[in-house]
Order: sequence, then C-alpha cells, then structure tokens
Amino acid sequence: MSEKNWSCIEPDARYSPQIGALVEMMNYARMTTLQAVKDLTTVELDAVPEGFSNSIGMLLAHIAAVDRMYHHVALLGRPFEEASEAIRGGLSMGKNGTPPPIGQSLDTLLAELEASRAATLEVFATKDDEWLASRLPASGWDDMNQHWAWFHVMEDEVSHRGQIRILRKHVAPKKKE
Repeated sequence: MSEKNWSCIEPDARYSPQIGALVEMMNYARMTTLQAVKDLTTVELDAVPEGFSNSIGMLLAHIAAVDRMYHHVALLGRPFEEASEAIRGGLSMGKNGTPPPIGQSLDTLLAELEASRAATLEVFATKDDEWLASRLPASGWDDMNQHWAWFHVMEDEVSHRGQIRILRKHVAPKKKE
C-alpha cells in the first residue's frame, strides 16, 4: 500500500461511495496487521506461548479464511458447508480437520492474505451501494446484509490483530512492530 494520510476515510474512487469507504477501512486494518507481523520468522509465527491457544501464523491464516468464507457465502451465495476444508479449518483455527499452518514463512502467509483480499476487491469493483445494502444470498445467512458481513470481516481482523500484538510481545520481545 502506498503512503497516504490515514487520518481521513475517503472512499476509494474505484468503488461506489459506500463500498469505497468500506474498502479504505479494510485497507487500513490490513496495513496495521502487516505492521504487527513485520519481520517475524517462521519460528516466531509458529510459537504458541504458554497460556495462549493460537500462534500468530494461525491467526493470519484465520484472517485470510474469514475473507475467503465471506467471499464464498456473501459474494458467491454458496452454503458454508460447501467451502473447502482449508477455509473451514482456517475459520476454526485448525480445530475443524485442517491442522494449523506450521512451518510457513511470513511471505507465504502474507501472500494468502493478499490473494484472499484481491479476490474480494475484484468483485467489489463490480458492485454498487444498493448491493452493499442487500441481504446475503446464501441460505441461513440472509438475516444480514452485505455491509454488515464485510464490516465483520474487517472487525474480525482488527480483533485478531490485537491478539497478534500481544503474542508478538511474547515470541519476539526485542523486535518492534
């Protein structure tokens, strides 16, 4: 992401106004996540300190899986159960059949974050604000609208970024974010 003034939310002009504002918020959340994991080694990404249940690597995989799952459900209208095992495993943080990512480099984890978000933004560019206010098309998810769903994707990332910052203090105490 290029340097910009992050003290204002100004809609990205490639999108309709409300989607553009949402994209800017999602971009800011992602920028701060990337700052929180900068320069971590594979050992640091895999570490699960005593008293914690997840590694930073697992949290990064989860963030990407949330983006992919909402893409699957909200943008494609597909049932949750039809999502890949990798997506479901990432959502459950490795508790749903797919083991947590171990031994993956930061570059590999960040590439999946980028790919999952790029797929979302590609579809966002074809939508408008009326769509953003529409209900999700997947059965069982139609009680929420697209705006809430994608706000939740951002909210989930921000929440886990906080966990990442705490974990980082345990696994890489001498490294600054």
